[in-house]
Amino acid sequence: MSDRIRLLLLAVVVLACLGARVSGAFGAHLRAGRATRAAREEAQVVRFARRLLGVRYAYGGTSPRTGFDCSGFTRYVYAHFGITLPHYSVSQFALGRRVSLRGLRPGDLVFFDGLGHVGLYIGRHRFIHAPHSGTRVSISTLTGWYGARFDAARRLV
Repeated sequence: MSDRIRLLLLAVVVLACLGARVSGAFGAHLRAGRATRAAREEAQVVRFARRLLGVRYAYGGTSPRTGFDCSGFTRYVYAHFGITLPHYSVSQFALGRRVSLRGLRPGDLVFFDGLGHVGLYIGRHRFIHAPHSGTRVSISTLTGWYGARFDAARRLV
């Protein structure tokens, strides 16, 4: 084989290797960009939900003015971001994709007590929800009563 062909083959191999490294780095950059965007969206959902702390519980309630029940609360929060949810926790469970307890991220819906209750995960093993009659939108932990009755979680964003 002539020196000229060897040099040409060497140049092709070097360029191919450089191209692979650049595209790999570019792909990693795109993945990091998507992860950053998702984290921003999650933080916005949690920030908005926190603004509703203290709103009274009302069976069938769907607004801060009338009060919230659990699914009315999650429905209202996600509607603010253009995501329509039904006003029934079991129907909300049918949406999004399943998430394990260990894989929870802020903004995920968390379901309890045979899917009869729903809240919004906010991080650090805590969630925000409209608990029951006589209470207000508050933050609880995924321990104790709720930890024992945790059923599943779903990711919408």
